[in-house]
Amino acid sequence: MTDRRTDILSGAARVIARQGVRGLRMADLAAEAGVSTALIYYHFEDRAGILRHALAFIGDRADRYTAPARDADPEALPPGPRQLLERTLLLEFQDLPEVRENSTAWGELRAHSVFDPELREELAAAGAAWAAEIAGHLAALCPAAPPGAVTAAAERLTALLEGLSVRWLSGLLPLRHARDLVREAIGVETGRLGSPLPRID
Repeated sequence: MTDRRTDILSGAARVIARQGVRGLRMADLAAEAGVSTALIYYHFEDRAGILRHALAFIGDRADRYTAPARDADPEALPPGPRQLLERTLLLEFQDLPEVRENSTAWGELRAHSVFDPELREELAAAGAAWAAEIAGHLAALCPAAPPGAVTAAAERLTALLEGLSVRWLSGLLPLRHARDLVREAIGVETGRLGSPLPRID
C-alpha cells in the first residue's frame, strides 16, 4: 500500500468515526488526508471502494493493537490459552484514541452494511475471521469441546463484545464494567464447554 493510499484510508477512518458513513464526503476526506479528490478517485474509483478498503484498513489496525504483546522478560512463561483469549477480547476495550476511533468507525460501517449488500459481504468475511480467531483460543482452552459448540461460543462472545463496545463508546457503559462483563461471559462460555483451567486475571 502506498503512503498516499494509507493517508487516504487513515483519513477515511477518522472522518467516519467523527461524522459517520453518511457524513463521508470526498471534499472532507481530501482535506483530512491532505490530498486532492482526484487522487482519491484514482486509488479507489468511487465511494463504495473507499468504504470497502476502509473496512479492511480498520480491521488490519485492530489486528495490530489486539495482538498479544511479547513479554519483556524473555524467560517468562508464554501466556496460557485463557490469558490469550482474555487479552484478545479485552484489548478491544482500551481507552486510547486509536482504539476509540477504530471501534467507532467499525460500528458505523457495520450499521451501514444493513443498507449496502456489497459492504455486507466484506463485513461478514471479517466477522467470520474474527469469530474463527476466538474459536481457536476457545478450542485450545477446551480441547474436548465439540467444534460446533466452540464456534457458537465464539459467535456469542464476539457479538457481545460488539454490543458492549457500542454502549461504551456511547457513554452508556463504563469501561471497567464492560471489561468485567466480557470476563464474566468468558467464564460462562468456557464453563459450558468444560474448561479445565481456572481464570487468569
